[in-house]
Amino acid sequence: MECFKGRVKEIVFMKIKFSAILVLLFACVSFSGAGQGIHILLKGKVKDQSGKGIAGVMVTDGTNCIQTDVKGNYRLQSTNEAIFVYITVPSGYEIPAENYIAKFYHKIKAVKGSYTVDFVLDKMKRSDKKHYAIVWADPQINNKEQADLMHRLVVPDTKNYATELSKDGPVVGIAAGDIAWDAPAIIPEYKKAVKDAGVPFFQVLGNHDMDIHTRSDETSDRTFKESFGPSWYSFNRGNAHYVVLDNVFYYSNGYNYIGYITEKQFKWLEQDLAAVKPGSLVFVSMHISAYTQEKKRYNAKEDNPGNITFNRKYLYELLKPFKAHLLTGHTHYNENHIEDGVYEHIHASVCAAWWTVPVCDDGTPGGYGVYEIDGDELKWHYKSIGKPKEFQMKVYGRGSYKDKPQAVSVNIWNWDKEWKVEWFQDGKLMGEMQQFIGFDPDAVKYMSDESKTGKYSWIKPRLTEHLFFANPAEGSKEIKITVTDRFGQQYTDHIQLKSN
Repeated sequence: MECFKGRVKEIVFMKIKFSAILVLLFACVSFSGAGQGIHILLKGKVKDQSGKGIAGVMVTDGTNCIQTDVKGNYRLQSTNEAIFVYITVPSGYEIPAENYIAKFYHKIKAVKGSYTVDFVLDKMKRSDKKHYAIVWADPQINNKEQADLMHRLVVPDTKNYATELSKDGPVVGIAAGDIAWDAPAIIPEYKKAVKDAGVPFFQVLGNHDMDIHTRSDETSDRTFKESFGPSWYSFNRGNAHYVVLDNVFYYSNGYNYIGYITEKQFKWLEQDLAAVKPGSLVFVSMHISAYTQEKKRYNAKEDNPGNITFNRKYLYELLKPFKAHLLTGHTHYNENHIEDGVYEHIHASVCAAWWTVPVCDDGTPGGYGVYEIDGDELKWHYKSIGKPKEFQMKVYGRGSYKDKPQAVSVNIWNWDKEWKVEWFQDGKLMGEMQQFIGFDPDAVKYMSDESKTGKYSWIKPRLTEHLFFANPAEGSKEIKITVTDRFGQQYTDHIQLKSN
């Protein structure tokens, strides 16, 4: 989630502090190789249930990577600064998990300079060449009441939809950060939600998952690591490669962060991607978006430092050989865009507006992203909580677009530039609707009602560009809207117009 405190910070204040942040970042890079500690040998075997070794599995300590040999054995030189030894779960094997929380790692417990541990994997009973990935962004539970809403609304919807999807292929989940809301004690409730949903989930560190009032970024993820393991790692499903990064850079002095990927992660990622076939589908999930069109929507002079990843161009460089997609969250709105050839999916939050009203601040209903991977082919859609897959837009009557009082409008939350938006007046095709930047009427209605938003007075609607309008003629009775997504899938809705 974009910290609500960040919403009220002035850009001037941000710019003053940012010069200090840059000094800190350069210091971190300059001294990242210092004090590497005592050398430790990590060794063991990656094997199946019969004891047969699995060759070519990537093993890492978060700094260096090595692949298992033909017998499944690995030997990796590490240091006492490493916390975990872990693997890239290979395609064709079940995701190791404890109550559906992915458990692909072991905490290092060195004895006399070495640590020996094996990884035992279950061979899948069916191919994962076709599979699905579900992305929950910002579950963000802070108390028992919010946890109960997650159990009551999100869990059964996810479970039922995943059961339907699993008829075609296995399903994996990614929680794209802000799992809790500055409340480590609530994490068991999140784990229970994952268990009840029945989908193996990988976790991403969000700004509300970090420990604050610590002395450095490196110490801000202790609670996350104790709960979920490493904060950067990868796994494979079918022909696709998935990477999770930690781009929430904490710079201390209270609740302060920016989007930034550390050099240590870049060096690890270079090794990780070296084992991936060029041209492959590669998904990178991190909490803060690489970039967002907020600056353009608001005609602002500066980007919000807490909503973008400052050194994203170096990530894009590493992803150039691949068909790359970013899976992010944080902003509580839905946005799709392409920058430097990389497609970014910024996911609306599964908690909608912090568990207060059913829509996010751009009008997107609370829900989650669904990705269908079939070999090297990819499709995706948005799944609203409590609604069928076909629910992909909301149509509003006359007066919903303040600049055109007689116009009708529609919010198409998962829209991108390859979508086609057409309208029919009393059965006659009138052409394509016109795009505009504005506020979603439902978001305005819900978020103007303090009885719903309660103590969260900072919840406000935000501008979005996935709105479209048309001007029906006087006396017209029915408007039908048909949208066609980039995959040729059509969705239709209509509205009856009231007589003046």
